[in-house]
This record gives sequence, structure tokens and C-alpha cells, in this order.
Amino acid sequence: MNAPVPNIFADAVDARSLPDWLGQRRADAVATLRARGVPHRRIEEWKYTDLKTALEPANDAIAATAAWSIDKVPKGVTLFDLADLSTAPEWVQKHFGRAAAAESMPAASLALARGGFALHVARNTFISDAVQASFSSGGHVRALIVLEDGAELTLIENQSAEGAFRNTGIEIVVGAKARLTHVRFAQAAAKAVQIEDVAVRVARGGLYRAHLFNAGAELSRLTLRITLKDLGANAELSGVSVLGGQLHADVTTHVYHAAGETQSVQLFKHVAGGKSRAVYQGKITVAKGADKSDSRQTAKALLLGERAEADLKPELEIFADDVKCAHGAAVGDLETDSLFYLRARGIPEQEARNMLLRAFLREAVDGIENEVIRDTIWQSVEDALPRAMVSAL
Repeated sequence: MNAPVPNIFADAVDARSLPDWLGQRRADAVATLRARGVPHRRIEEWKYTDLKTALEPANDAIAATAAWSIDKVPKGVTLFDLADLSTAPEWVQKHFGRAAAAESMPAASLALARGGFALHVARNTFISDAVQASFSSGGHVRALIVLEDGAELTLIENQSAEGAFRNTGIEIVVGAKARLTHVRFAQAAAKAVQIEDVAVRVARGGLYRAHLFNAGAELSRLTLRITLKDLGANAELSGVSVLGGQLHADVTTHVYHAAGETQSVQLFKHVAGGKSRAVYQGKITVAKGADKSDSRQTAKALLLGERAEADLKPELEIFADDVKCAHGAAVGDLETDSLFYLRARGIPEQEARNMLLRAFLREAVDGIENEVIRDTIWQSVEDALPRAMVSAL
């Protein structure tokens, strides 16, 4: 049974006041909300993240619009403020809101957000400077990133700890042979509920690459819905979650291989200490006829305390014959043989554990090509580790 929808959703949209191209999309989003309600633990995809229970204290403020900012817009990038959709350019009208009505929370952000931003990179344009976008305060917010064929961009996203509840909906369109590198930092937010849905469409020969760092929140959920829609489209995902106290972090991915000769790689590492909870749910779907698709996903977690928890659930759904698909998941403590080897050479136990812990996480970071991004993510790991290594009282 679905959770009831808060009353504020009832008047979320008035199609008469919207542009023709947007009215139906928002109406569809409201219909999804009314039909499905707020996700809760009785829904399989949300069994580890009970959003309904977490949101009950925040229902009065759920209709607000979250704040956003962009530090600098490099030459060659077009920025559009989504607060005034009546003047939206053609590329916004074409893509904005198309992927929102499929699930409850992106539908909520489309129906309720009255702000956000859209970025556009023209055909065959290489942007050397990264775009830094930040989300803060509470409420709903939308973003749209469109890379035309052959374009290349790096987007650095920062999710602050501000606000009791934030629901971010992002749509990303990667054109043929275009390349987007998406770097996401989520600060520790012990008093916040943070939900984010990222819907990605990758065209022929395009590449979507994501590097994710998550320090957790009172309840945190990042959903990545990636469609490799044309021949040769690719996705590369890597992520690190470092949690302590009673923080929670759920990373849920669904990579849909809609066409043949597509590739996806996922590597996620989690460290959970105290009473924290790390969640990874990874689903790969290979459509009928998507032959020669190649998909790999790996998720591993270390538990640093008896009260810490990790839930890892990889899943394969294959409707084609000639494919390569593999997945693996493991939860445990540091390897006793490696710990014994280091201690036998005179290294104190705590120092040996620290070395092995960092080596475990390094695998998910060392593959990042950009040295500055790699070092920045690793510094975030170092900053979060002391909290994870302190046992909850």
C-alpha cells in the first residue's frame, strides 16, 4: 500500500498558468505523486530508506524551493534560470521534465520546485574549466545539463548540510560522442533529509562519468537512473561513502542498456562506523537486442563497529544473449591475514588498521583521471574518516 500524499501536493500545479510545453509534464508529475505517494520501506526499492517516516516532521516545509548557486560560468556554457520558464529557450523546452514523472521524488521536484538552473554546451565545444554548482537550504530544486554532440564538460556538485529537507532533481543529456564528468560532494548532514534523483540519457558513443563522495545525513538517498540509449554509449561510476555516528547514505543505481555495444562500470566502497548505515542497490538491465553489452558492478563495505550496518544489493536483468555482465558484493571487517602480516613486521595494530582502511577506499578513488578532482575527493575521505572510526556511545 502506498503512503498518503501530503496535502500540499494537491495544489502543486495549475496547468493554465504554465507554458503549453510544460503544463502536461507537470500534470503528469502530480499524477505520479497522487498514485504512488511518498516512498516508504514497504516498497522494495526503498526498503532500506524509509522516507515517509523521516519526512513526517518536515511536512509543513516540504513545498519550499531550495537555493542554488554557480560560482562561475565558463565561456562556451549557457546558463538559464529555471525560475522563469515562460522564456525558456528551445533546448530547455525539449528536455526539461521529460524524465521526472517516472518516480515519486523526481515528480515532486518537478511539481513543486519554482527554481533551479539549466546549463547548455554547444556542439563540439570543449570546456576546460569545471562548473561548480551548489545546492543549499530546504525544499525542492531542479537542474538540467545538456551537452550537444561532441561537447565536453566537468560539473562539480556540492550538496550542503543546510536545511531540514532537500529534494534535488537533475536531468542530464549527453549527446553523441560527448563526455560529461560529474563530481558530487555531499557533506555530513546529521539533521537533514536529503534526496536526489539524477536521470541521465547517453547517446551514441557518449560517456557519462560520475565520481561521488557521500558523508551521509539523517537520511540520504541518491538515485542514478542511466539510459545508454544508442550504440556505443558508456557510463563509468565510482563512489565512496564514509559514515559515522547515526548517519545514513543510500546510493541506488539503475543502468539500462537500451542498445548494443554499450558499456557500464560501477565501483562503490563504503565504510560505516558507530550506528551508521550504508546502502547500495545496483540494478543493471540489458534490453532485448542490446547484444555485446558489457556491464560490471562491484560494491564492498567495511563495518567498523558492532552497531554499524551495510546493505548491498546488486541485481541483473538480462534480455539479450550475447552479453558480458558481472556483479559482486561483500560486507565485512578488514582482512585478518593482511592485518597479521603488517603487525608481524612491527606495525602497531591501530596504524595497520588505518593503512588497510585507506587502501580499501583508495581503489575507488585512484581511477579518477583528473588529479585535482582525485586529490579533492581523497581529502574529503580523510576529513570524514575520524568520525567513522569513533564508536557510537
